[in-house]
Amino acid sequence: MADVSTQNTTPALGGPTTRRTARPGVVLAVTCLALGVVVSAMASLNVALPDIAVQTHADQTQQSWIIDAYSLVFASLLLPAGALGDRFGRRRALVVGLLVYGAASVGAALTTSPEVLIALRGVAGAGAALVMPATLSTITGTFPREQRARAVSIWAAVAGAAGVLGLLASGLLLQAWTWPAVFWFNAALVVVALTGTLVAVPESAEAGTPRLDVVGALLAAGAVGVLVHAVIQAPADGWGSHGTLAGLVVGAVLLASFVVWELRREHPLLDPRLFRNRRFAAGSISITLQFFALFGFMFVLMQYLQLVRGDSALRAALSLLAMPLGMVPMSRLSPALTARFGAPAPWAFGLVAVGAGLALLAQLGVDSPYPMVATGLVMLGAGLGLAMPPATTAITDALPQHLQNVGSAVNDLGRELGGALGIAVLASLLDGAYRAQLQLPAGVPARAAEAAQASLAMATAVGGAVVEPARAAFVDGLHLALLVAAGAALLAAAVVTVLLRGRRAAAPSRVGRSSTRS
Repeated sequence: MADVSTQNTTPALGGPTTRRTARPGVVLAVTCLALGVVVSAMASLNVALPDIAVQTHADQTQQSWIIDAYSLVFASLLLPAGALGDRFGRRRALVVGLLVYGAASVGAALTTSPEVLIALRGVAGAGAALVMPATLSTITGTFPREQRARAVSIWAAVAGAAGVLGLLASGLLLQAWTWPAVFWFNAALVVVALTGTLVAVPESAEAGTPRLDVVGALLAAGAVGVLVHAVIQAPADGWGSHGTLAGLVVGAVLLASFVVWELRREHPLLDPRLFRNRRFAAGSISITLQFFALFGFMFVLMQYLQLVRGDSALRAALSLLAMPLGMVPMSRLSPALTARFGAPAPWAFGLVAVGAGLALLAQLGVDSPYPMVATGLVMLGAGLGLAMPPATTAITDALPQHLQNVGSAVNDLGRELGGALGIAVLASLLDGAYRAQLQLPAGVPARAAEAAQASLAMATAVGGAVVEPARAAFVDGLHLALLVAAGAALLAAAVVTVLLRGRRAAAPSRVGRSSTRS
């Protein structure tokens, strides 16, 4: 019964205190399920949003916040939530986070008020902030070093594919039920993940940790919250609006204050000097730019599939399955390639493949066949499968054991910030190009012209002579947005190549506060 034996270890240099050992494979399965639940929630409601809008009478701004409130709170609380997991137990963070997320999902399924639904999505984001960093740090603390890269590659594959699988699950549920079924389904998955956590996941926490850096936590949450809020609102308010500029300035000031505060702390929440480590910096930048491209691409392509090609929500979700077909096998192959060639080569090659896939998708037209879409999706998925595992491993392996949950939170923060920025920036580019390129025929009624100027969805609802020009203008905007996404992936490849030049990175660098340069 070694798998349930109890033990207490307090390493001399602040290593983890583990109350029981566990079967690593079971721990991996449970934590990946918990991860998939919270990651899929970022995308799954995009399919259900039209149904939600009709039944809750949510206006356009409220619809945006039903989606965005989750990511905003999620990103804002990741760093302090990771630190709490380090201090009070990662298993405990998983349990509390899943309970909060599940309760919010049940409440969302029962409400018909858009305001309440937005608030509950924010509460669910708070639960997700506790869950996500705890999953990765539990994996890195459970698996021995020689098995860790493969375990992290599976975690990264789940993190990358869960959004697409969430869209598919929502599409299937909406074939038979209405939108509350999406939340009931999430609550059911939480019950399974919570049961697995209580039964199979060991507790791990840091012995003798200092008091939580409350000021640093508040500054981090405030900086991320204000910046992400400004970016999310920018497409609606305008990038040059007073509100957007004020939000960016206030967020930048809070971020600078956080850096100054942390540099002066003996026990910082996140030591900025960690970014002197080239592998840690390369991983953080790469993850952020990968998810900038991925989340922005998914936002754009879902509209293309449904509004230009005319696919149903389910068919559009099914169309995206070509991406995990490339992602999953390549994410499993990535550790072997890293062991053979070192991390930089497959990592950078994967990012170039992401850029190539996005550049191909940027050539889509109004009547492009699906095989062209599928080819781009497979390339994109394969590139992400190669690039995500070494980026995530670089972040976690650059930190000592007692900072694993904070390292996981940095990884997750890069994902959330990159995703929020990707959606906001690419949506803004798409909208600007759409309005500039829209050429309506003479004689179109004023109301129809006004609707077409608002969005392709409105043009489709109006119908008639505005539909084809609107689709053509949307495709022009898609070209610009996806080329920018491809540029972000290629920029990430260049950053990785420069920071890791001449390094095979076969032996990971362990970084503490006193030694942060590798």
